[in-house]
Amino acid sequence: MSTKIRRSFIRKSAGIAITFLLILSSILTFSTVQAAPAQSINRGNTTEKVVALTFDDGSDGTNINTILQILSTHNVTATFFLTGSGANNHPQAIRNISNQGHQLGNHSYSHPYFTQISAAETVSQLQRAEDTIRQITGKSTKPIFRPPYGDYNSTVLQRVGDAGYPYSIMWTIDTIDWTGNSSSDIVSRVMNRIVPGAIVLMHTGAGASGTPGALPTMITRLKSTGYRFVTINQLLNINSNTQTYTVKAGDTLYAIALRYNTTVQTLASLNNISNTNLIRVGQVLFLPGSGGTTTPPPSSSTTYTVKAGDTLSAIAAKYNTTVSQLASANNITNVNLIRVGQVLMIPGSGGTTTPPPPSSSTTYTVKAGDTLSAIAARYNTTVSKIAAANTITNVNLIRVGQVLTIPTSTTTPPPSSTTTYTVKAGDTLYAIALRYNTTVSRLASVNNISNPNLISIGQVLTIR
Repeated sequence: MSTKIRRSFIRKSAGIAITFLLILSSILTFSTVQAAPAQSINRGNTTEKVVALTFDDGSDGTNINTILQILSTHNVTATFFLTGSGANNHPQAIRNISNQGHQLGNHSYSHPYFTQISAAETVSQLQRAEDTIRQITGKSTKPIFRPPYGDYNSTVLQRVGDAGYPYSIMWTIDTIDWTGNSSSDIVSRVMNRIVPGAIVLMHTGAGASGTPGALPTMITRLKSTGYRFVTINQLLNINSNTQTYTVKAGDTLYAIALRYNTTVQTLASLNNISNTNLIRVGQVLFLPGSGGTTTPPPSSSTTYTVKAGDTLSAIAAKYNTTVSQLASANNITNVNLIRVGQVLMIPGSGGTTTPPPPSSSTTYTVKAGDTLSAIAARYNTTVSKIAAANTITNVNLIRVGQVLTIPTSTTTPPPSSTTTYTVKAGDTLYAIALRYNTTVSRLASVNNISNPNLISIGQVLTIR
């Protein structure tokens, strides 16, 4: 091989390799979608006179039982941020905290500076602490975390959010009790800085020698000024019985919301998700509802055999379900790919129901696999009416997440002995059949259509 040819070959090979690496990089970048970062919270958003007493527990839990006795005497519930190493050192004290109804939060396993550890170590610190505390108490520390030393940055918040902790709890008032200051100084710091929604930071260790003596006076004075004591969950209006769900391949937030009988908005709010189209495999989502691990009750189902001209969206419309539910029930990863003869499980009541007609004006959020024609058929209207109501110039272009205004419905046109219909942009034979309460095969037979996937705009169809 000549030098010139060899150089040309090397250049081409290098170009191919670079192109491959760029493509691979883009794929990897796309696939590593992150959860929303944890919110850093130092005060509750309220004007009500409520205050959250919080205690950090390291490896030394010397004052835990004394603190618990004082809280019990004054009928106060607090929040304890626990380390895994501390829980291992004094498990009975940790059980006492849990048994008396106080809230548990994650404070890492061994109390490192979180800005100085890797992403993998961050996950390990959180998970080891969670596993240890759950094993001792039977309760989870989620969804709240407090960074050791109050040490965090945007990277830490992202990692903590990815690990399933959407709330990073700081404080409004630092008693600096860990310095060994006096009980009177601790009380003064709290009373001079108290505001509605305040979070007070204290510690359980022997170094915080003034805390046990400060608590009775602090609690009495706060109560006398009208303050009520709450946990962090109560302060932030977080459902304390929240269960979790781990995102799997093919999941969407919409499908998860449907499965657990909630809404996308509720899930997004509970999990601090700013973009509802971005969730990742393995992400732990908090679900509203009763505690514990529950499985949604299976619904009854029927089956449907895919026919020529069918789309998943049109089938969903016919059975009053959604594309996401059909895809989930049938393990379909690409909602645009179904085949003639394929048998689909239809979730729901087991029968064919007709969706109720929309009100004079309603909205619909476009989902994967939808077409304007199928949406029109579902709401008993026309493509042109939806296009006009939404200023759509190209009826073949709608996007997932787009909110459409659905105009006033009209009664489904009862087919006379013979009527006609002019095909419009975006129509499919299946959607037309649905609209006129007939079948694709009947329309094809009446109109001598050999391929039901091929109809043209302006084509006049006979409806019988």
